[in-house]
Amino acid sequence: MSNNGQVRVRFAPSPTGYLHVGGARTALFNYLFARKTNGKFILRIEDTDLERSEKVFEEQLINALRWLGLDWDEGPDIGGPYGPYRQSERTELYHYYAQELIKQGKAYEVYAYPEEIEQLREKLLAEGKAPHYTREMLEPYNTAERKREYEEKGLRPAIYFSMPRKDYVINDVVKGEVVFKAGSVGDFALLRSNGMPTYNYACVIDDGLMKITHVLRGDDHLSNTVKQVALYEALGWPVPVFGHVSMILGPDGSKLSKRHGATSVEEFKARGYLPEALVNFLALLGWSHPEGKEILTKEELISSFSLERLVKNPAIFNPDKLRWMNSEHIRMKDTKELVKLAKMFINRDVDEAYLEKVIVAVKDRIEELSQLPELTDFFFERPNVSVEKTPEAVETYKALLEELQKVEVWNKENIYASFKTAMKNAKLKGKDFYMTLRLILTGKNEGPELIDILEILGKEEVIARIQNYLNA
Repeated sequence: MSNNGQVRVRFAPSPTGYLHVGGARTALFNYLFARKTNGKFILRIEDTDLERSEKVFEEQLINALRWLGLDWDEGPDIGGPYGPYRQSERTELYHYYAQELIKQGKAYEVYAYPEEIEQLREKLLAEGKAPHYTREMLEPYNTAERKREYEEKGLRPAIYFSMPRKDYVINDVVKGEVVFKAGSVGDFALLRSNGMPTYNYACVIDDGLMKITHVLRGDDHLSNTVKQVALYEALGWPVPVFGHVSMILGPDGSKLSKRHGATSVEEFKARGYLPEALVNFLALLGWSHPEGKEILTKEELISSFSLERLVKNPAIFNPDKLRWMNSEHIRMKDTKELVKLAKMFINRDVDEAYLEKVIVAVKDRIEELSQLPELTDFFFERPNVSVEKTPEAVETYKALLEELQKVEVWNKENIYASFKTAMKNAKLKGKDFYMTLRLILTGKNEGPELIDILEILGKEEVIARIQNYLNA
């Protein structure tokens, strides 16, 4: 292991869209491993796809990771000893090492146009062969005439790596031993004709120079590993430990996508999921706690995390479980902190002390903070509903009104006492009494404890709502 034995891991997203939960989970596993081992967690932005990469997406990625609480030790915003941390700012390094590989006879220039490479690929496929290129196939394009043409047009040749024809064995910490047979991969591009590096090449140069010791990523990258190991060996650099975590599938067993609902961190944030709940949920997609615990704080995740407990099998994204987990974390949340978050969803100019009482009353019923407007609306405005007025109900609530008006100190004990007195001779009994009163006060059939609703609304408002019912 390089760097004096210290673990160094990285998360390297491309800024081409929102942070998908799959990417967030990869970042989380790297973060937990770094924090568990007192290692370093590095953020690198892979922005060599010039057409799709945008600065706004980089900012969104950074904000989403910060919201999740996954702080990094080195990155584009804070710098570090192995920067720059954006691939677009590292092109000189890619060109330098490509030339070094050419000098050693391990890479070579190719003066073929992209469409010619595509034609070659189609020809190989038509012949029933794998589209694996060799130096012998690509050399014929390197004519003196073609080189002159490139020079006149200001073009550069692509640079290809000469892939050794041998077996590669990778001991993956998740998958176990993975064997790539000789000839399973042909020669491949390091630098395109536009001067930009390919993914596999830039990834190795960056990981090598940044002294990355462990590469933890999704198993869709497993097939890339053989190319990367070959490059490490060609450069004479230590090969990091690889771990390819299982894919995340939707509830129906297919690859998680938009049709399964929200899939980005930003969407879950907008719906009122707590970052600690989403982190807890993502950690258990492909990893398990040694004691089988499900509700875990970030500190508990760090202390119990190990690569050995990462699982091979695909993980199923269960939205119902995430909602349950979010409700559990909401119940664990400090009330004053919850009130601050609630303000963003309720979006009303209300007294904070009053809002705190409301949140305490509904706290156990919240699964997503975006439910708050619907769960709490009757605390802020009178419900516009018509409740059936039977002679028995009218008589009962007139008696209750008289008792409530006598209450001097408005608290649960005195409110209960009013109920008891009013119900002694009331025509409406038990469940009917309470259910109808709930409808009168809230317009809903269910909600927080009725006594809590009365106490929070206050004497004046409760009396006004009952009178509205009687006068309707």
